[in-house]
Amino acid sequence: MENAWAIDSNESDVVIKSRHSLIGYLPGNTNNLKGHVAIQNNEVEDASIEFSLNVNNKKNASDEKNKEMKLTDLFEENETPLIQFKSTSFQKINKNINFLKGFLTIKNITKVVEFDTEFIGFNNYNGVEKASFEITGSINRKDFGLNYNLLSQNGYTPIGKEIKLIANLEFTH
Repeated sequence: MENAWAIDSNESDVVIKSRHSLIGYLPGNTNNLKGHVAIQNNEVEDASIEFSLNVNNKKNASDEKNKEMKLTDLFEENETPLIQFKSTSFQKINKNINFLKGFLTIKNITKVVEFDTEFIGFNNYNGVEKASFEITGSINRKDFGLNYNLLSQNGYTPIGKEIKLIANLEFTH
């Protein structure tokens, strides 16, 4: 595909959060991010995204307090540590707003999800062309068996039923 741009894992990451707190930061270079976008006349014409995230690959940003919820608290990290997404369709609305639909698998439960896909724009780093995207979407954690009842010093740590996934993806040409 002559206009294909591929994901640069070193410059991409996925953040998983609830309304009030960061749950996990998953850097692309320790996970499996694959995909391409087709860009013509500085506009996105098509996109295909696939990623496999391992919750055990989480970067420890200065040892978080024990009472803070961690990504691994939501998963049986030894049994089902992978979060997988494979897009099935891309719908272009306008230059910046697009929808990416696909299959999301968490804890061996697969559901069809739709993510908002914003084309951030182009950059040029040391002669390498790059295109940046932000993919966002919310899932109901109970749909995927993500139950959370961690008892902390202050009682139960609150977490809403909605979990937001934000993928910051950078593609190179």
